[in-house]
Amino acid sequence: MSIPLSILDLAPIRSGGSAAETFSESVRLAQTAEANGYTRVWYAEHHNMSSIASSATSVLIGHIAYHTKSIRLGSGGIMLPNHSPLVIAEQFGTLETLFPGRIDLGLGRAPGTDQLTFQALRRDPAASDAFPHDVLELQAYLGETSRIEGVNAYPGYGTNVPLYILGSSLFGARLAAQLGLPYSFASHFAPDALVQAVTTYRNEFRPSAQLAEPYVIAGVGVVAAESNSEAHRIMEQVRRDRIQLFLGRNRPTPFTEAEIDMLLDSSHGESILNMLKYTAVGDGATVAQYLEDFARTAQADELITVHNSSSAAQRLASVEISARAMNLAG
Repeated sequence: MSIPLSILDLAPIRSGGSAAETFSESVRLAQTAEANGYTRVWYAEHHNMSSIASSATSVLIGHIAYHTKSIRLGSGGIMLPNHSPLVIAEQFGTLETLFPGRIDLGLGRAPGTDQLTFQALRRDPAASDAFPHDVLELQAYLGETSRIEGVNAYPGYGTNVPLYILGSSLFGARLAAQLGLPYSFASHFAPDALVQAVTTYRNEFRPSAQLAEPYVIAGVGVVAAESNSEAHRIMEQVRRDRIQLFLGRNRPTPFTEAEIDMLLDSSHGESILNMLKYTAVGDGATVAQYLEDFARTAQADELITVHNSSSAAQRLASVEISARAMNLAG
């Protein structure tokens, strides 16, 4: 089986690190992905999160594009309720003009943050209800027939930047199907509705000017190392880091190792660790087999991988090992 692999870079700011260091790591990651045959790298919009550096998503995409040559880059995704469709069309029209044929625009409906931050973004809580309309308005700005007479995106007009609908529920699946757009399911952190959503999307898909047949991208975690034992050691640290991140966010001091041990077995811990349900862990051969099996389960045309690790070096190694195992470079 041969399936394209891509990467979702969550642009993590590591403990004791800085956003500047993260941006350097993201450049190296994209360059490594490009050299090893990955299809695209996406970046997600998050706000008010001290551990993630991709809040200004379009700016980061431009920075990475400048330091790479051919790999596709885009958003996974832009949370459209946070923005005016016109402004996003201008931003991504600019990116497409600067880096033609390399830019993707993945769109999500969730605010990507907490309610207080949503208010700070000056958005109406009902903005997500307009998501389908906003997608169509944005698509029109990137085409040649605006839905608002006399208003066009410059740059943006006529660039036809490809749109992708992101989701973790039937809502996104049905919208992507109705609009004839590719669908990317966030199974790397919201695994439960994967099969049902993808099946719904494929069954209800209507061809469009952008896409003749359904196209599914499924998210999957990856921890690849030179040996199975090393990969499982890294994965155990990933699990512990996840507990610290989500349950220790508002604590004045980090959890102790003993406290994390207890939380791993708690109901809250189990809920958080369920986010890692779809994760390939092992050496190259083990990871390749998992990804092939997962692609069949997800009915996926492409996998977007999230390389979980506690260090930049481990993440780059995981990217390279996975590429060799899946023979991405041919």
